[in-house]
Amino acid sequence: MASASATGKLSREEFRRQKDLDAARKAGTAPAALDEEGHAINPHIPQYIAQAPWYLDTGAPSLSHQRMPDYDRIPEKLDSWYDRGAKAGPAAKKYRKGACENCGAMTHKKQDCLERPRRRGAKFTNTDIAADEVIQEVAGGYDAKRDRWNGYDPAEHKRVYDEYEAVEAARQKLREEEIDKQTTTDLAAVRKVAKAGHEKAARDDDFGSSDEEDEDADKYADAADAVGQKLDTKTRITVRNLRIREDTAKYLINLDPSSAYYDPKTRSMRDNPVKNISPEEAIFAGDNFLRHSGEAPEVQKLQLFAWNAAARGNDVHMNANPTQGQLLHQAYQHKKDKLKDMTKVSILAKYGGEEYLETAPKELLQGQTEEYVEFSRTGQVIKGKERALIRSKYPEDVYVNNHTAVWGSWYDPSSGQWGYACCHSSIHLSYCTGEAGIDAARASSAKQLLASAASTTMPPPPVPVFSSTAEERKKKAEELYSKKRLGEGDLSLDKERLSEALNEERKRKARGDDTDDRFGKRQKGSEVSQEELEAYRMNRRMTEDPMANYVDTEV
Repeated sequence: MASASATGKLSREEFRRQKDLDAARKAGTAPAALDEEGHAINPHIPQYIAQAPWYLDTGAPSLSHQRMPDYDRIPEKLDSWYDRGAKAGPAAKKYRKGACENCGAMTHKKQDCLERPRRRGAKFTNTDIAADEVIQEVAGGYDAKRDRWNGYDPAEHKRVYDEYEAVEAARQKLREEEIDKQTTTDLAAVRKVAKAGHEKAARDDDFGSSDEEDEDADKYADAADAVGQKLDTKTRITVRNLRIREDTAKYLINLDPSSAYYDPKTRSMRDNPVKNISPEEAIFAGDNFLRHSGEAPEVQKLQLFAWNAAARGNDVHMNANPTQGQLLHQAYQHKKDKLKDMTKVSILAKYGGEEYLETAPKELLQGQTEEYVEFSRTGQVIKGKERALIRSKYPEDVYVNNHTAVWGSWYDPSSGQWGYACCHSSIHLSYCTGEAGIDAARASSAKQLLASAASTTMPPPPVPVFSSTAEERKKKAEELYSKKRLGEGDLSLDKERLSEALNEERKRKARGDDTDDRFGKRQKGSEVSQEELEAYRMNRRMTEDPMANYVDTEV
């Protein structure tokens, strides 16, 4: 299988022979494959190990892609790096064809030139031609390519030492000048300043003297941090990163696990740990309370303005140029207020109502007075001036059309309407009639009309007479339900005419004629006879009868 990588796409016959050869090599009947160095390749190595990737494939069976490259075996591989600024001899006198048009060097082109672009290149001036650089080929391995200090010269760090030594020398000189100005006679202080920096070699490396401790204390006194603060002496920016040890930690204010959450990574507690205490009286009210106090809201508004301006295409950034952002925000606020005033003036000029905007200042509206008012338990004023009642925006106590009460002061429960209490009139803007209107309204009420009609038309109810015998009760029933009482007791019908009328009525019903000929006869001058009326009644369909549509289908 190791030799499969050296071949391309095989035919079916070649693939079969390759399979047979690999099986023979594994069985030991065929010799093993050899790499480019003559070493035998184990036929039992899997194909995914023996087959080289496409970027390392040499076209022959090999395991070199699994071995360490030769350039990684060199011990000096980390020391070999580009020689920065190396030149390949002196510069040329004249411009050469194919050289850089800007500086005249042969080792690169114009687009790769690192010199400052000249106004007229060396191709046209033929002067100040740069020397050719040395093209170096440094074969870096895996670790050499990823070494961040590869090519660094440790001698460059000497400049840092020189800078610190220069600062210490300048500080020592300033101290000497301060001592000279004070004109002190303390020889110990003079000697200590004079000996500073000269006795370091003579002192013991393991144990320092008291003079050395005093010198260190004076040297680092300016750079010492305040308690709970990080102070940079160069920038003078104070950053609070630790609390004072005497203060109570914010996570110890309330030990309830369900209280405000404390983030130990950022040392922040956003909510108030003690809810029943107002933020003004609490020792610590949470980080959110601090964010909304002082100048923090203004900074948030400024940052929001910068984000909105950047989203609209303006080059505004609070961290890169805070002064520009603040000036632009001030100009924006000025234009916004000006536009708001212009809009207000235009609306007032069009619709009016400027007098309603003139109100008293809040100091007078919500201010305190010297008036003493004492109230009882029921809310009544005992001493002092009673507060005036709040009046509505509608006109009150305005009487029109000779009324002495306002509309809505009286309600008629019988009709469910409102009216005037002075005349009981339910018509709005009607003329007042006084007591006469009240009497007329009372007389014309529905209750009064029903009472008067009942008293004049209906006779008094009969007094019930109780009979003791059965004959009297039967006679009374005949009087109540007889045809004579209903108005039909005196009628006498002719049977022949009644039969004829019934036949005519049945024929009319059979024809489906809804028109009534009896009315036609009445129009001609003849009246409807009693027999025809009785036939109509007998054949009339009783729609209110529940058994009118009943048909017995079982018969």
